Amino acid sequence: MYLQHLYGLFSHPHREWDAIKTENYSMGHVYLMHLVFLAAIPAVSLYFGATQVGWSLTGSDYTTLSTARALPLSIAFYIALLVGVGFMSYITFWMEKTFGADASFERCLTFISFTATPMFFVGLIGLFPVIWLNVLVVLAAVCYSLYLLYVGVPIFMNIPEERGFIFSSSILTAGLCTLVGFMAATIIIWGSGLIPQLAI
Repeated sequence: MYLQHLYGLFSHPHREWDAIKTENYSMGHVYLMHLVFLAAIPAVSLYFGATQVGWSLTGSDYTTLSTARALPLSIAFYIALLVGVGFMSYITFWMEKTFGADASFERCLTFISFTATPMFFVGLIGLFPVIWLNVLVVLAAVCYSLYLLYVGVPIFMNIPEERGFIFSSSILTAGLCTLVGFMAATIIIWGSGLIPQLAI
């Protein structure tokens, strides 16, 4: 049921959000049937890209990570993605009554997971870890996820577009703060001795 909405979100998002909001997904269904697989796309892609192809700034002089170092980083990235979606869903649920919406945590989780889907799928670019290419592709996915966010909030939450714009901007702000928090945690962990070593 999740997959049937993916094409619609890219071809006619307004109509697809209308269809999605009529369906009810449990938290277990969203996580166990969808997010565990979607979050694996970037984590597994980056693992194989970093160990088999290697990172490059320019498309030459590739630098690989050893399997022993890349595996825990990929697992940590996978867990961070799952936690991040759950946290953003809780923030959305926490804010929704302020903007006149009335959605359960499960519905907020459904909304956030659909909104983030382009960023999960674009994780396939990690198989070809040329940094400038990865940045461009990820930025394109982020832009489309933001488009889905701003289009989807008023439809999915049944609120006026003006209020939906402010709600969407609040979700975006919370997402940026969450990203900064994860980056700070990454720097702390990175500096604590868990620095990836280059494969020889």
